[in-house]
Amino acid sequence: MIASFRLLCAKSGLNSTVCFKSGTENDGHLLKFLLNRSLNNTKIAPSTSRLKSRLIQADKCEFGLVFDIDGVLIRGKTILPRTKECIKLLTDKSGNFSIPTIFLTNAGNELKSSKAAKLSNLLGVKISPDQVVMSHSPLKLLKNFHNKRCLISGQGPVVDIAKNLGFTSVITIDELRQYYPHLDVVDHKRRNFAPCVLGRYFPPIEAVVLFGESVRWETSLQLIVDVLMSNGRLDEKTTKFPDVNLPILACNADMVWMAEASMPRFGHGAFLHCLEQIYGKLSGKELKYSAIVGKPSEISYYYAENVLNEHAASIGYPNPIKRMYAIGDNLDTDIYGANIYNQILNNNNRSRERRALMNLGERADFEGEDETDFVSQAESIRSILVRTGVFQGDIDKHCVDMNLAHKDMVIDPSLIRPHIISDNCLEAVKTVFEIENFKSKAQ
Repeated sequence: MIASFRLLCAKSGLNSTVCFKSGTENDGHLLKFLLNRSLNNTKIAPSTSRLKSRLIQADKCEFGLVFDIDGVLIRGKTILPRTKECIKLLTDKSGNFSIPTIFLTNAGNELKSSKAAKLSNLLGVKISPDQVVMSHSPLKLLKNFHNKRCLISGQGPVVDIAKNLGFTSVITIDELRQYYPHLDVVDHKRRNFAPCVLGRYFPPIEAVVLFGESVRWETSLQLIVDVLMSNGRLDEKTTKFPDVNLPILACNADMVWMAEASMPRFGHGAFLHCLEQIYGKLSGKELKYSAIVGKPSEISYYYAENVLNEHAASIGYPNPIKRMYAIGDNLDTDIYGANIYNQILNNNNRSRERRALMNLGERADFEGEDETDFVSQAESIRSILVRTGVFQGDIDKHCVDMNLAHKDMVIDPSLIRPHIISDNCLEAVKTVFEIENFKSKAQ
């Protein structure tokens, strides 16, 4: 999702208060998404009673599943109880998926092929990379950044990740440190005051892409702030920050996530918070993002819907999925993101969306893409909360902690509540089958 949900609420009539306020370069992509959806899909999402009354035949599947991974199916490298039973319901006797199923994760420090291979090994079934949506996957749509020279931050194969997404000119934090060794001085053992050998011939950096938390936060924070302060020209002396910072694309704003430990672990959102505070303290300005992708941003669910349709077609269901079910363990990301997207799908006011797009004053087309590839056709997405990860308590006692939300996100507490609560992923899938009157081939 790009730029302001607040603009969307004001001009298109959507009752949503999630807001990524920053950035102007991609303003309008969200509105284009919604305009396309309205022009090509005018049906209202069905009620629960209508869903229950609809008989779904074994050779016809109009629904699909969107699983979070950590805290739902696995925890760290450990498979959770009931997960294999759950997966068995979704596959045939040969271990092939018979239900449209994808995996939407906020992880961003590996290739989706690697994630799919690890999942396949843990779950004991073949999971295609085409079934996996990483936090960075929607960056494929932002083609106007792909030819910029980008500083990329994270760990793992970040160069390969960037190239697979379409970025053509990237430099890592470690590579930048090698060019400018005198910039990284926090660790005394790593200090090297040699100047950059390229000097003024070093190509300026035009954008920053933050894939995930780094291993050495102090190095990444220092060099990113240096790039922002110098406007990408590290050899030019400067005494103040630019009025407008370089474009920044960030993946996954989760403050915490759940691994093997009994308490939540720092997520990329914690790193972003540190960067924002340091930048604000030194510059006196607010750090602006051009885009924040990953759950709960609607562009991630939009992208996931298209991936789900592709998987459905690959297993013999050529018609677009009508009803999506998102299964997650985090109220503030999995549930909130699904509910936001459900609200967008349910909005049918085409004239207001068109007027909002016109008022924006730009076409906001996808560069080089056929817009028919990105038309939402789902009627609804229902959120299902499981108690095996971040959330394990009483939903009625849950309070929205604004301190955990990203600074550019305005949380609407009414959209934190899931449609369904299940103890685990197996119970969640059985509930979906009951709603859909669907009998699995494995049953």
